[in-house]
Amino acid sequence: MSGALPDDQSGARVSGALPDQRPERRRVVIDGRVQGVGFRASCAHRAVAAGLTGWVRNLPDGRVEAVFEGPAGDVDSLLRWCRTGPPSAHVTRVTSTEEPLTSERGFTIR
Repeated sequence: MSGALPDDQSGARVSGALPDQRPERRRVVIDGRVQGVGFRASCAHRAVAAGLTGWVRNLPDGRVEAVFEGPAGDVDSLLRWCRTGPPSAHVTRVTSTEEPLTSERGFTIR
């Protein structure tokens, strides 16, 4: 076999990156006590360490919104972290939606 992998949905063989290394972009919104607890700084630090691009910001209604772009496995790992956040946070809900890739550069706190 030449590195071809089964496609998750069609059963067809695909070559190239492993499934968890395919690039993806996700927008996430985190509800709970997530402002004033270091959520954005912790999130940005983890995103940069994972080599992801995107941004994170506070929303006026008390939630945090972020966009992560990079290898799917690394994006998924940061999404899992968002379910708990930093120690002082109390996350009640995380919603995420997939978006088209933008080839964004860097990771910023907005």
